[in-house]
Order: sequence, then structure tokens, then C-alpha cells
Amino acid sequence: MNFEAISAWLRNTLLPYGGFGLMALAVCDSSFVSLPEVNDVLLMTFAINEPDSMVKFALLTTLGSVIGCALLYAVGRKGGEAFLRRSFADERVAKVQSWYRRHGVLAVIVPSLLPPPTPFKIFVLSAGTFGISWPKFLTAVIIGRGIRYFSEGLLAVIYGPAAIDFVQDNYGIVGIGLAILIVASAIIFFFTRRRVRSSEA
Repeated sequence: MNFEAISAWLRNTLLPYGGFGLMALAVCDSSFVSLPEVNDVLLMTFAINEPDSMVKFALLTTLGSVIGCALLYAVGRKGGEAFLRRSFADERVAKVQSWYRRHGVLAVIVPSLLPPPTPFKIFVLSAGTFGISWPKFLTAVIIGRGIRYFSEGLLAVIYGPAAIDFVQDNYGIVGIGLAILIVASAIIFFFTRRRVRSSEA
């Protein structure tokens, strides 16, 4: 069964359940089952069919993704390093660990915006393994997934079915663009805060 067939089947199965169907799918996709882009396409389809409910759909999809990520994070906290080294190459694990040391929560936010085949799950598992706190981790996932899903919902409401084609054809560009925006905003925020603290000292 190809991706289009899987997407159509899930859409037809979940449409009767509305936003809660999207939430259940997001839990699966963000935890132990990978369904690349299916969540994004279904969210946009729901938003096109019921534009007044877009905020609800995006919110429930974000919530489902946060729950799924929290499950993986918990696995990382309880014995994640051994699991990571069994599941991923040592070189990849070392690169992710280096990312966390240098960038902190941005190592969760940025991959959460990037398209497949970005291995987001390794970053979630690593957040628990390498000691990122619950509050910082949850905040990072909420920011990253919230921006992603609300942006897609907004595009769907404004442009209709054409938005789905645009996102599918330009998913990498859209994700990278959002990631650059987040990184630039973080740099500006930290630089501004540092200047304010220096002026107050």
C-alpha cells in the first residue's frame, strides 16, 4: 500500500472522529509509529472542510504530538542511552549529544519543524537520555509542533486544497524556513536579554 493509499484510508477512517482522531494519530506518529506527512495532510484536509474549527484541529494535533513525544522522552529517561545505542549508530548518537550540549532546547525545536527523513525521534529520546528537564522539553515540543501545525492549518484555511499541494511539494523549504525563523528569533532574544542585563549591571 503506497503513501497516498494509506493517507486516504486514514482520512476516511478518522474523519468521523474530527480533532480527536487527529490527536490519536499524532500520538502514534510522535511516539513509536512513523507516519511521515500523514498528520500534516489530514490536519490541512480537516481545516479545509471546517475552517472555523482550524484552531481546535491544530491544537489537538499539537497536543497529541506532545503526548507522543512525552512517551518517547520517558523511555529516554529510564534507560535511553542503551536503547539509543542499540537503535542508532554511535556516530549519530554522538552528533545529537553534541547538538544538545551546544544548543539546548533548540535541538528539539528545530528538528520538530523539519520534514522527513529528519530523524526527530532520536532527538526526543536523547532529550530524556541527556538530561533536558521536563519543563524545557515540553516547552520546546509545544513551540516546534505548535508553529508547524498552526502554520499548516492557516495555509489550508487561506488557500484551500492548493495549500496541501504546496506543502507537499515544498515541505523541506517550509520546514527549513520555519527553523531558520526560530533560530533567528532565539538569537535576537538572547542577544537582547544580554544587552538589557549588561545595561542594568
